[in-house]
Amino acid sequence: MTSRLTISIDAMGGDNAPGIVVAGAELFLRQYPGVHLLLFGDKEQLEPLLASAPLLAAASEIFHTDEAVSMSDKPGQVLRKGRQTSMWLAIDAVKQGRAEAVVSAGNTGALMALAKFQLRTMAGIDRPALGTVWPKKIGQCVVLDVGANVEASAKQLADFAILGWAFASTVLAKSNPAIAILNIGSEELKGPDALREAAAILRDERLGLNFVGFVEGDDLTTGSADVVVTDGFTGNVALKTAEGTARLLAYYMRDAFNGSLVSRLGAFLAAGAFRKLRDRMDPSRVNGGVFLGLNGVVVKSHGGADDTGFASALDLAANLAGSEFSSKISESLVRLNSQLDQGQQADSAPENDADGDINTGITAAQRI
Repeated sequence: MTSRLTISIDAMGGDNAPGIVVAGAELFLRQYPGVHLLLFGDKEQLEPLLASAPLLAAASEIFHTDEAVSMSDKPGQVLRKGRQTSMWLAIDAVKQGRAEAVVSAGNTGALMALAKFQLRTMAGIDRPALGTVWPKKIGQCVVLDVGANVEASAKQLADFAILGWAFASTVLAKSNPAIAILNIGSEELKGPDALREAAAILRDERLGLNFVGFVEGDDLTTGSADVVVTDGFTGNVALKTAEGTARLLAYYMRDAFNGSLVSRLGAFLAAGAFRKLRDRMDPSRVNGGVFLGLNGVVVKSHGGADDTGFASALDLAANLAGSEFSSKISESLVRLNSQLDQGQQADSAPENDADGDINTGITAAQRI
């Protein structure tokens, strides 16, 4: 981490902004004291909060705006009328080169629309994907898309695979990330056409990717895949289900160990083990989705994140901004598009039949 790294923050985005944003930024700076932060939001609300956050006060600048994107705003409305909102201005700081990354806990749809409009997608990418780090029994994987695109074509799924591969290579430090596609079964004939066509693209050896085929939902936490690719609808349902399950299990445990004196004594004796389990199950520990495929680092924190969760999103932004994942994506996209172009040329080229005649689509029996 270098002292020159700058991150811009939508200080008014999220259910509990700006209080949680300030607390999370202060927590983040304890680990990364050299990072400079740009806070975009209402100065009258932010300044009193910074009075109790000395690290943040010393390492940040406030850029005042009294306009903010609400969770109920429609993306189209924000695009037309939101140029002075804290979200727009925070993204603009990345566009103008004043920051290497932007973090917001605000409206996901608006953040996606504004980021795509201002930063544009990388050459060769049709749509950006929202990726997130997913805990497994051993280590972590990246899952994408988890909400940016309700549907995805075979080409877009292949793009997502490359985006995820670059993320896993740089942020998760995987030397040869194993890539899989989320499906209803591991058999090659299972699933809709887009998934099977995407699998055919990713199997091509010219891409140089470690594609391992299809995986099912339970493989997200138990399987060997480092990158799991899916459309945004399926990915978002899986993400919210996993987070809800983690919170439900935590509730059941608290309820069970508060039931009697004996159970409370048992909980006290096992407090260290339960703290470790709580930390591993806490969704806020891996909070932060990344809009991959844009010309800039954009991290989306959960709207209801606490200070630990927002600090985690800032940590992810710092790691991405300091990595070489953008160059890895560009190199792989060149290979992918070259492969697809060659495949299209092969499909459109005329074939010779057994007699050496050009195949016009008429069979030998029809010619007779």
